[in-house]
Amino acid sequence: MTDRWTRAEERYRQSAERRYRRDDLDWSEVDDYEDDTTVIPRYEDDEDDEPILEPEPPRRQAPQRAERGGDRGRGGNGRGGNGRGGSRASGGRGGQRPRRSRAASRKAAERKRRRRNLIVIGTVFVVLFVGAAGFASWKFMNRFTAAEDYTGDPGPLAVVQVKPGDTATQIADTMFAKGVVASSAAFYEAAVRNDNMSSVQPGYYAIASHSRASEAVVALVGKSSRVGNVVISEGRQLHDSTDVTTGARKDGIYRKIADASCVGTGSSAKCVTYDQLEAAGGSADPGLLGVPSWAMDRVRQVPDRSRQLEGLIAAGTLDFDPSGSPEQILKQLVTTSAATYESTGIMNSGAANGLSPYDTLIGASLVEREALPQDMSKVARVIVNRLKADQKLEFDSTVNYALPATEVATTDADRNKKTPWNTYAMAGLPATPISAPSVDAMRAMEKPEPGNWLYFVTVDKQGTTLFTDSYSEHLRNIEKARQSGILDSGR
Repeated sequence: MTDRWTRAEERYRQSAERRYRRDDLDWSEVDDYEDDTTVIPRYEDDEDDEPILEPEPPRRQAPQRAERGGDRGRGGNGRGGNGRGGSRASGGRGGQRPRRSRAASRKAAERKRRRRNLIVIGTVFVVLFVGAAGFASWKFMNRFTAAEDYTGDPGPLAVVQVKPGDTATQIADTMFAKGVVASSAAFYEAAVRNDNMSSVQPGYYAIASHSRASEAVVALVGKSSRVGNVVISEGRQLHDSTDVTTGARKDGIYRKIADASCVGTGSSAKCVTYDQLEAAGGSADPGLLGVPSWAMDRVRQVPDRSRQLEGLIAAGTLDFDPSGSPEQILKQLVTTSAATYESTGIMNSGAANGLSPYDTLIGASLVEREALPQDMSKVARVIVNRLKADQKLEFDSTVNYALPATEVATTDADRNKKTPWNTYAMAGLPATPISAPSVDAMRAMEKPEPGNWLYFVTVDKQGTTLFTDSYSEHLRNIEKARQSGILDSGR
């Protein structure tokens, strides 16, 4: 009986050990151990920052057993429901919140940051969406609202500028700013319906203010509204001159500018006069006239102030604002011309011809008056060679420059008359250019053709020109010119 009781007790003890998982560890050294006899496993939701607190598991009843069995289970004060193990459970320590691991804390912080970022992005998106929706609504509403336009009689003419590269939108803004149309939108709508808008050239146009947009577009594309557009031919001088043979007046550059400056027609036309331009061109301060720095010192020394701008207004088609003062008009033209000269390489020409930029301009004006395009580079070489040899240029064009009436041939009296420009009566270059040189003449003078020529003469009315470095041969060539009649004088 005792053996049976002993065996039964042993079986019960082994069963209790398997159930409570007791071992020989020192429980005082395992602080974080949680006894699964008293702790219900806890699960955390990754989407929830706060841990879920489990209810305190119910206290387990110790089995009814002998003193020895109670010794093994250690009763209510052991490591069971109310023992040390229970104090580490989720519901232990008086209901305090359980500790979270560092990884869980980092995950919670990351989730908060993500939520904040999503809130910011969402706010920005909402603002942009609302703004875009409002703008689209405004555009949609304006599709059904006619652009503001004038309906009454047009007002006085206004001068507007179309700049190179201007779009229809930019032209419309200019028209509105100048008071030509009531709104840029009205002009733009009329412009896109007119196929001729693509042919509008940069320049200045006189268009009636307070015009209907459609009428302003028609005026802009029409040829009659163009103003301030002047064409200066190669070799033209500032002042008018007279042909000895025909007595006809040859309009100078000032006359051409005056004719192109008129705004309006008939008695209501407003123009700058020839005399006003001549007076402005003789200003005591060349800086007010746009004279470039590379010409300033020499221009200040010109003996005749009325001729100080000679050559500084280039040949070609030029645009200017005709509503400006005479000084402003000349300054605009001189500034544009200086840019044209500089683009050909005048600032670096000294390496090839040994001359300053202003002297290169003077030489180019001589080439323009003395040579045909195919001979310009050779004539430029003759000029450079004679200057180096300190030999007089003796060009008839320099004699004619100071005469009121001109022709190809000159008289002995004219050639002997001393002026700041007559190269028969003095060595070196004239005091100023004697005409408006072409781009071809400028390039020829900037880089003359290599050669040793010292003389040249045109021997017939077709423009045949002979070059030589021999004076005796040059005299024979002059005789050929006399026989052709090209040197006959009309005086």
